[in-house]
Amino acid sequence: MRKMQIRGSHILVCGAGGFIGGHLVNSLFDEGAASVRAVDIKPFDEWYQQNPKAESLVLDLKLPGSCHRAAQDVDAVFQLAADMGGMGFIENNKALCMLSVLINTHMLMAAKDTGVKRFFYSSSACVYNADKQRNEDVVALKEEDAYPALPEDGYGWEKLFSERMCRHFREDFGLETRVARFHNVYGPLGTWTGGREKAPAAVCRKVLEAKISGKHEIEIWGDGHQTRSFMYIDDCTKGVIDIFHSGILEPINLGSSELVTINQLVDIVEDIAGIRLERRYNLSAPKGVNGRNSDNTLIHKSLGWEPSIRLRDGMAKTLAWIEEQMLAGVPSK
Repeated sequence: MRKMQIRGSHILVCGAGGFIGGHLVNSLFDEGAASVRAVDIKPFDEWYQQNPKAESLVLDLKLPGSCHRAAQDVDAVFQLAADMGGMGFIENNKALCMLSVLINTHMLMAAKDTGVKRFFYSSSACVYNADKQRNEDVVALKEEDAYPALPEDGYGWEKLFSERMCRHFREDFGLETRVARFHNVYGPLGTWTGGREKAPAAVCRKVLEAKISGKHEIEIWGDGHQTRSFMYIDDCTKGVIDIFHSGILEPINLGSSELVTINQLVDIVEDIAGIRLERRYNLSAPKGVNGRNSDNTLIHKSLGWEPSIRLRDGMAKTLAWIEEQMLAGVPSK
């Protein structure tokens, strides 16, 4: 197995105009990358952030030619590009989510063809067997719980399939691959409105809208008893880089194990904002599985990694940033 370091390397980040990708570009420069090529399908004015030190390109990575252009003369690829969003988007756009398989297929082929040394793929906790997530009082999910396969329809199936592609490109072609299963990443400089936002940002926006408007009520999708864990963006990017450097060949969890109900998440944001709201539960809205949590035994044992930022502290930072955007009239991207 070849050793691979960020420092001094030439790196490609796919999906760099997105929330996690934009933060990762900054972290890679902090780690000493010689260069970072940042690629996204979105026009530059829709990127969440743009690092002036990066070579930024607008390319459609569903196309093989774009993938080969992006992968030229780089040592490593971080493949985060996908058509995705929060549960409302995932449940109503299954075909679009499945089409991300084109990005992963063509990027793996391009990486193989251009001699890339290591390929990191961002998978998702949506790959886990739904039968293990029916109870709110969920047992934290271990890596082996992805099989027998019964992932989230659409998005989860595509992620699980692409995990297997990474494995077989490693076994058949010698492309060094690393795979992390992300569990609900949140923080500033992300989507907070428009339909693709995830629960932490959506709750922050709804609480702030209620506070600003004086209409002290909030709609919650589902009954509020569904459970999740949420990982702050800084913990995520550190974990990504740790996994990239590691010798871990199989998919591994990257998430917080601090389990909360959606009602408790609302409690936290209300407390930070200094307000109490009347809750209206929309039982017909998309809510995903009843319970999901990350078992961090393997990543803690292998890398000593665990989240450093408590949910309350991360939500305070996220709420403050979203409030700045709302008061300044800045539209979400």
